[in-house]
Amino acid sequence: MDKEEEAPAKRRSKGIVYLSTIPKYMTVTKLRELLEVYGKIGRIFLQPAKNPHSKKKKPSKHFEEGWVEFLRKKHAKQVAAHLNNKLIGGRKRSKFYDCMWNIKYLPRFKWVHLCERLAYERAVQKQKQRLVVAQAKREATSFALNVDRSERLSKKKNKRPTAPAKEIEYKQRKTEGEILSSKKKTKSKPVPATEDRKEFIKNLFS
Repeated sequence: MDKEEEAPAKRRSKGIVYLSTIPKYMTVTKLRELLEVYGKIGRIFLQPAKNPHSKKKKPSKHFEEGWVEFLRKKHAKQVAAHLNNKLIGGRKRSKFYDCMWNIKYLPRFKWVHLCERLAYERAVQKQKQRLVVAQAKREATSFALNVDRSERLSKKKNKRPTAPAKEIEYKQRKTEGEILSSKKKTKSKPVPATEDRKEFIKNLFS
């Protein structure tokens, strides 16, 4: 009779440590190299540093925080207890020789929790971007409507007929020549004949 297969060993729980600061120019590969001497490592995630003034979409070379998953919880606890607030050390020519570790063990924290947090942060960021784009569209539409309204009012104003300007006449004093000419015309008016006057009077009293 075959021997009974041995029961599978109890699944070892993993442990995760949190790095609140990441030395400049530290990479995932270098971090794995430095920490793997204390125990086998699973996944590593480093959060790229945000630079609001940079318009480039290239990935950042600097990271601001990170998470490291050890395959055994015991190793994660040991690393946090042994390395926290200690110099990274190594070779004196190393860029990280004078940098310090800032490591904390996260009890009851699973990698899925990190994934959920990152997914939530991405969703919030996308929502903010949508709001910014929507606000920009509203402002652009409002500006275009104001420009169109201004142009239509300007065209209406230009189409209105303008009344012709009235000429203003200014009275001037007559010259001496005009006065003498007027007097001569008055004197030169014909006087009615005597017979006509008599006939007029006769008709008046008849």
